[in-house]
Amino acid sequence: MAKYDNENVKIDGIDKKILRFLMEDARKPILEIARSIGISGAAIHQRLRKLEASGLLSGSKFIINPKALGYSTMAYIGIFLDKAMSNPKAVKALEKIPEVLECHYTTGNWSILIKVLCRDNEHLMQVLNKEIQQIEGVSRTETFISLAQQIDRQIQI
Repeated sequence: MAKYDNENVKIDGIDKKILRFLMEDARKPILEIARSIGISGAAIHQRLRKLEASGLLSGSKFIINPKALGYSTMAYIGIFLDKAMSNPKAVKALEKIPEVLECHYTTGNWSILIKVLCRDNEHLMQVLNKEIQQIEGVSRTETFISLAQQIDRQIQI
């Protein structure tokens, strides 16, 4: 297999196999992966350390099912700011709102695009009206409620 190479990361076919196993299930035992690939567990640990040091891996985490906690309304909100100077202040204020999961500077009409997770539409309305739209510099918002997520994946290795 050809190596993937950019200025920071070099991975070969074995690295790819290891990553695919771990992307599917981060708790899969290293020795089980080693047996499947045909190399030692120590070699896998060494490769994982190399991949972490390269910056390709940024940790592992458990994924919470938000519906189990009563959060069922996902929305994307485009935020219009009155001036570009408001961006850093607005982001700092958005960081303090726990329902905001992601925040992106964007091209196009909005200054910022955020992803929020709320219990229901009423909760979303409260977050919008009482928190997001009260941030200094926010002139208006545009909200898109996600009806159902159809694709959820990482980049292919």
